[in-house]
Amino acid sequence: MALVRTLKGHTPAFGANIFLAETAVVIGDVVMGKDCSVWYNAVVRGDVHSIRIGDRVNVQDGAVLHCTYQRAALTIGNDVSIGHNAIVHGCTIRDKVLVGMGAIVMDHADIGAGSVIAAGAVVLQNTKVEPGSLMAGVPAKRIGPVSADLSANEIERIAANYLTYAGWYRE
Repeated sequence: MALVRTLKGHTPAFGANIFLAETAVVIGDVVMGKDCSVWYNAVVRGDVHSIRIGDRVNVQDGAVLHCTYQRAALTIGNDVSIGHNAIVHGCTIRDKVLVGMGAIVMDHADIGAGSVIAAGAVVLQNTKVEPGSLMAGVPAKRIGPVSADLSANEIERIAANYLTYAGWYRE
């Protein structure tokens, strides 16, 4: 059973049809929408500020979602995939975004809808990413727009697959 912990009077709240892996950790001021999944060894730590997560969001194995005390909350939109071992910290991730494996998104960054943050990319503090951008590198730079193929075959496919995978674990 996942570790779900109340802290400082805040109890995580979950929408319908979620999956929390046995080793997932969700603490404090966290509100998660419906059809979300938090996978093995992922941490969603709302201990120092609020975390708001939309619908159909998957937080993959080893990912860390956190904030900065009294300065930077975390907001994640709908249909978002947070890749394995990514760090998403005190920022805004808009709808239909893929944050790649091992990527880091820092405080007050704002990731526009339909964007892809490539595996291993580091989005620096206060970076504003325009919608539909493909970002890569350290520090992350816009290397072009997200093509229709990339959107359909990565952003949408991965989000849909994680709904399927979570269903397997509920059987």
